[in-house]
Amino acid sequence: MSGAPRGDDASASLELVVLAPVFVLVALAALLFGRISEARQQVVEAARAGAEAASVARDAGAARWAAQVGAASGLVGRAQLCTRVDVTVDITDFVPGGVVAVTVACAVPLADLAVPGVPGATTVRASATAPIDPYRSVG
Repeated sequence: MSGAPRGDDASASLELVVLAPVFVLVALAALLFGRISEARQQVVEAARAGAEAASVARDAGAARWAAQVGAASGLVGRAQLCTRVDVTVDITDFVPGGVVAVTVACAVPLADLAVPGVPGATTVRASATAPIDPYRSVG
């Protein structure tokens, strides 16, 4: 009688066969949302760093450059998070008491996770503004 499976053994095997794909999908979903969340956090920090760097620049041209360098430096070494980074700097209100705005967009690759129904990449965006000191000279 040892050759014939008992009812408990057969049901355990069936549960394993049915639940294993569910556990794999849950794990892949956790990786997916974790990667997007981490990328979003890094992009928010990069936008904030870019805006702060631009707000202390002497003129609009230097502010644009400082914002791009400040935002890009926040994403350096994180190639697995962003395959493409776009930094947009709004310096239309670059006057004492005005603000400078920085928007960072990051393409997050998802194809390597192989989750059914998920696109190969998604774009995460964040914007930050920083005030320009109203008592300083902008020149």
